[in-house]
Amino acid sequence: MTVNAVIFDIGNVLIEWQPERYYDRTIGEARRKALFAEVDLHAMNDLVDRGEDFRTTIYDMADATPAWADEIRAWHDNWIELAQPAIPHSVKLLRALRARGVPVFALTNFGDGTFDYAATVYDFLNEFDRPYVSGRMKVIKPDPKIYEMVEQDCGFAPETLLFADDRADNIAAAQARGWQGHLFTGPQGWADRLVAEGLLTPEEAAA
Repeated sequence: MTVNAVIFDIGNVLIEWQPERYYDRTIGEARRKALFAEVDLHAMNDLVDRGEDFRTTIYDMADATPAWADEIRAWHDNWIELAQPAIPHSVKLLRALRARGVPVFALTNFGDGTFDYAATVYDFLNEFDRPYVSGRMKVIKPDPKIYEMVEQDCGFAPETLLFADDRADNIAAAQARGWQGHLFTGPQGWADRLVAEGLLTPEEAAA
């Protein structure tokens, strides 16, 4: 089937997103487990991804949870340490596609301000033909609305969009709209898919 555009998720596709790993390193695994059991930090982050102000959202949660205030504020103050490192092979694939003239988009659950910040650290985030950022769109994956918004903006038929994401629910929602999907479990599998689709040669897709 023809592919008119390739769409990358960012977290755990282009940049590792493992907040638990940061807290394991800074406060220890036992305290991290207690923190995450008592405070739903991922739900807090979803608010940012939906367009809420980054600092206000995190600091309000810290103020409401004084026993963990310092640890919660670290989600804001040390955020870039939660979103690292880049996944080099995936970055190479993004750039190889663009060098071939294939339109490359991002579709990511990401705060508006945090995306702008991350783009100052990871230059490849500035290289998408179109970045679709949930914090700007005010809706997050896997809500069908976000996929519809992408379709309306890019103008390509759903069945010509090839989307890589590390979460099965996000892929399922895209496929329900007719998109082609790839469940990302590592860059080599994604490279193999791009070669199989005829979008890259094996040499272009190599790590």
